[in-house]
Amino acid sequence: MGSSARMRILLKLSGEALAGRPGETFSWEACRPILEEVAALRGRSVQVAIVVGGGNVYRAREGLFSRETGDRMGMTATVLNGLALREFLEKMAIPCLLQSAYPLPTVGPIDPPAAREALERNAIVVFCGGTGLPYFSTDTAAALRALDIGAELLLKASPVDGVYDADPRTNPAARRLDRISCSEALARGLGFMDPEALCLCRSNRLPAVLFSLGRRGALADIIDGKLAGTTLLPE
Repeated sequence: MGSSARMRILLKLSGEALAGRPGETFSWEACRPILEEVAALRGRSVQVAIVVGGGNVYRAREGLFSRETGDRMGMTATVLNGLALREFLEKMAIPCLLQSAYPLPTVGPIDPPAAREALERNAIVVFCGGTGLPYFSTDTAAALRALDIGAELLLKASPVDGVYDADPRTNPAARRLDRISCSEALARGLGFMDPEALCLCRSNRLPAVLFSLGRRGALADIIDGKLAGTTLLPE
């Protein structure tokens, strides 16, 4: 992952990354540092697509709705976030193409050839609507869209700086793993990524990095081949 090579990456952002203080849904102050790092990659011949979640808008509560209804509400929430990201990017004079797997008349559908063409023009492509189907997470959507556009690397932003052998929020002795294979993650039942997404990465030889956007410069470090999280090996 050298800085001189032209790359195409897909960044998975949680909906919470768009929120600011507790109780806020959208925050320009929270989004701006993230989008500035993304913009810096464009200046280094890195083509960037984003899959956005919806947790800042809607988080399903067990028992309130059926799984199908909750998932469809969540997919709708990701479309709101996609619209917000497009607005923020355009505010920064960065061209953006927004596509949604969940059909809405005001947002274009998923169109991989159009997305790849936009990336070649150095636009940011934002995918929303999850997979368009219930029972799948935005992790799975991120792996699917990475494959759609021919991304070389899937980056998943997380509240923590990688994968740990225990929950670092409750276990101070938890140890961060520099790398782990998809097979080992599946065998150990580690919950940092959905099993469907892990299987897609493994079967399609798509490497991934899990990292924290809380540290400035993490994206650039990953592109430069510097360790900035946990590398997920597609094996």
